[in-house]
Amino acid sequence: MRLVLVPTPIGHLKDITLRALEVLKEAEVVACEDTRRTGLLLRHYGIPTPTLRLDQHTVGRAKEVLAPYRYVAYATDAGTPGISDPGAELVRLALEWGWRVEALPGPTALIPALVVSGLPTHRFTFEGFLPKGGKERRARLEALAREGRTAVLYESPHRLRKTLEDLLEVYGPHHPVAVARELTKLHEEVYRGTLEGALAHFQEPRGEFVLVLAPKEEAPPEGRALLEALKGEGLRGKALVKALMERGLSRNEAYRLAMEEE
Repeated sequence: MRLVLVPTPIGHLKDITLRALEVLKEAEVVACEDTRRTGLLLRHYGIPTPTLRLDQHTVGRAKEVLAPYRYVAYATDAGTPGISDPGAELVRLALEWGWRVEALPGPTALIPALVVSGLPTHRFTFEGFLPKGGKERRARLEALAREGRTAVLYESPHRLRKTLEDLLEVYGPHHPVAVARELTKLHEEVYRGTLEGALAHFQEPRGEFVLVLAPKEEAPPEGRALLEALKGEGLRGKALVKALMERGLSRNEAYRLAMEEE
């Protein structure tokens, strides 16, 4: 079995390689997350290859579903299969079954958002979609802040504001961020500024989002000097934490500094 992962456009239909089109034409079948969405792409380029659905609910049956074929192309809804989609599970299973697995280079939202952000690109970490809530979500956010590298996240429109609020608590209101919306599409937008500014800017989020966060630096020596100055003004407890946050420290850093002095 030959399985080829084919990246497809994240928006603009011209963002596909000649090699990808060649594979889509040559394959016996195109397995995909959504036959309607992939079908639109195939019809646009006049490719008659049949499609079959293979999504997160059916990927476990891939061996059975794809048994009649020797050459399969796999495409997800958009971008490179295997990045925050069922492609990763398909690759894992295919390798277990001894299939020949190939991956073509091509479109992804991750890299364009990173390079257009204006933030450091030499070292970065990709988080994908965060857990929806609970302790695991908080732990992942705090781990990102400790990374010391640029961090990239994917987010849906209905969860964007909640994610910005959570990031603001961990990174601080003035932390640099770039928020890319609807990359390569008609309403493409890239906001560059602070987490506080992004929250004010995206009042009614629409489209798909990529968030790029600048590395979080260790608290500068001025932070402790600021702490001492505020204490000299008689501030303690919650009032001290609030004053530290108002001056740009994240909630976590403000609490840490305040607690160290208790």
